[in-house]
Amino acid sequence: MTSRRLTVAGRIALLIRAGLISGLVISGIAYPLAALAGMGVKAGTEALESLPEELTEVPAAQTTYVYANDGRTLLTMFYEEHRKQTKLKEMSPYLTKAIVASEDTRFYEHNGVDAKGVARAFIANQKAGGVSQGASTLTMQYVRMALRDGARTPKEALEATEQTATRKLREMRLAIEVEQRLSKEQILERYLNTAYYGHRAYGIYAASQVFFSKSPKNLNLTEAALLAGLVKAPSAYDPATKDRRAATQRRNYVIDQMLKIGTITGEQAYMAKKAKIKLKLTTPPNDCISVSRRHNDWGYFCDYLKSWWREQPQFGTNPLEREERLRRGGYRIVTSIDPRIQKIALAHVLDKENRNSPFAHGQVVVEPHSGRVLSMAVNRRYSLDQKDNGRHTDWRVGKGVKGNYPNTVNPLLGGGDMAGYQAGSTFKVFTMLAALESGLPLSTTFYSPERYVSRYVTSRGRATCGSYWCPKNSSKSMTGNQTMWSGFGKSVNTYFVQLEQRVGAEKAVRMAERLGLRWRTEVDRKLATPAHASGWGAFTLGVSDATPVEMANVFATLAAEGQYCEPLPVLSIRNPDGTNARDDRGTVIAAPRCHQAVRVNVARAATDAARCVTGYGSARGGCGGWETSPMVYATAGRPVAGKSGTTDDNRTAWFSGYTPQLAASAFVADPDNPEHLVGSGRSTMSKYTVAQTLRDALRDEPREKFKPPSDKMVY
Repeated sequence: MTSRRLTVAGRIALLIRAGLISGLVISGIAYPLAALAGMGVKAGTEALESLPEELTEVPAAQTTYVYANDGRTLLTMFYEEHRKQTKLKEMSPYLTKAIVASEDTRFYEHNGVDAKGVARAFIANQKAGGVSQGASTLTMQYVRMALRDGARTPKEALEATEQTATRKLREMRLAIEVEQRLSKEQILERYLNTAYYGHRAYGIYAASQVFFSKSPKNLNLTEAALLAGLVKAPSAYDPATKDRRAATQRRNYVIDQMLKIGTITGEQAYMAKKAKIKLKLTTPPNDCISVSRRHNDWGYFCDYLKSWWREQPQFGTNPLEREERLRRGGYRIVTSIDPRIQKIALAHVLDKENRNSPFAHGQVVVEPHSGRVLSMAVNRRYSLDQKDNGRHTDWRVGKGVKGNYPNTVNPLLGGGDMAGYQAGSTFKVFTMLAALESGLPLSTTFYSPERYVSRYVTSRGRATCGSYWCPKNSSKSMTGNQTMWSGFGKSVNTYFVQLEQRVGAEKAVRMAERLGLRWRTEVDRKLATPAHASGWGAFTLGVSDATPVEMANVFATLAAEGQYCEPLPVLSIRNPDGTNARDDRGTVIAAPRCHQAVRVNVARAATDAARCVTGYGSARGGCGGWETSPMVYATAGRPVAGKSGTTDDNRTAWFSGYTPQLAASAFVADPDNPEHLVGSGRSTMSKYTVAQTLRDALRDEPREKFKPPSDKMVY
């Protein structure tokens, strides 16, 4: 290491001793090096030893690109500095010629510090009585940018760019070290990928896209000269302004320099200077709010992706650090959103509830066996602009307060910190699964009166009989003996309260947790604790909040015969080098995360009862003569199961349905005001939305059938 130190520092000291840097004025700063020059090589070397010996290069921030599941349709990008690393061989040859001509004509002759350039700059500046030339080589400029980008504190960032003799000496020393370690081509490549070109474009790839909407390899001579001229002063030579004289003059200067050093011919120079500046400006999207107008409805999926990313420990120790990785990591993310299914789902959402309605109508589609989220559609525009929004539906918030319709960025379908909506009788599925797992067969029978006095004490939001909770059915016709088939198909409250008492409410709560539900409100978290769950009788009727993503995935688990897969918004995540992003154990981060949450036969039995709901009919038992959602099978036209759910006074209306290939969950509610009733007129809305979406999404797919449960689950 000593020999290298003498080599690098010694070369600078030799320049000092030769008088080529003595008393030099560069970029307006007087360098007081005369005394150092007189010390000789040995003393000069010792004085330089306190400066950094090697350049520590931190990988530059790169843009993360996010695509739909086809891998081609761009959803958005995430970046702090819009940059994508590009190999020199993928750049136009005019670029390297232009940047050398404009910034460092002796680049291929010097070893990092250009002694002749230093002397020439000193003489020119002395004659001008100020600054007319600089002496920074391309390598020194790269060193400065690398020090700036690698700064860990504001102080380090300032030291990397401040106009001082110490900074210039450090750049000289490190430039010589870089030249010993890297080839000229490597330095050029890093320089072109690091430089700032204006308009938030860092690196030549971003600059080519922003100014010309093309790749660097396709830049012609005039375009390359224009971009090369920008690195000196991006704002002063900005070609996107109305007055392009400065940009044109700078471009022509670069062309003249290229001619001067012989990298282009006179004819090429003449034609290039004659050409007018022609831009094809592109504003690169950044974050979910920049999803294109054409695909604005994808904003909610993008927001879910972002929330999911913030929860992945592989990307950092906390949510902020993980989001920083998203913005700086240069990933290529192919998401799970299917543009075709998204279009179908949104169409069926909007034909029932328009965007100007205070009621949100939304739907999520999930793929069984993978958990991949294929669609997130809602009758809202993903936008921060609320100036034309309707008034808030809750008068208690005050006059003049805007509601979140038609524009909002609230996570209405899942993710983020929104609690969700009470899911009503869809929660009966958790009680049924817990009962089946405990050994109770589908034929388990209870006499179900119109009103039932339970053993549970008064529960949140439900009718009571003294100190006990006594729920009732929505129809007198439900009175009588019911099984799991008929009780689920007709949604008989008094049957499921008795079933819950038999198996234990805590088991139903734990089943919901196993299938992915999270408790987002303080009340739900308290009631779900071991100390309270056994007494949470109303849980089976869906008094807890849930999100459409969660509920769609619950029924996707049944479609997958009990295989639970975490909801997943990605198909692949690739690092800048093209490799799959992996966790510390080497597992591909984007791979489905699945396990058998309930036994296959238990899931098949639950599906057999859920078939009663849709009118498709059970394979192993009687559905009781009627069902709550017969239009689902009639509309879907293929084997389908599911469950509807409404809450007290029709505050929300849900339906979750599934085939062996797809699962979907839809809801209608007022997110601003849960007490704003959706009314009986909207009670079937979600049923039709799910049925129509499953029908159209699977139009060209085979009619797969559900497998019936074994005798053990029936009798």
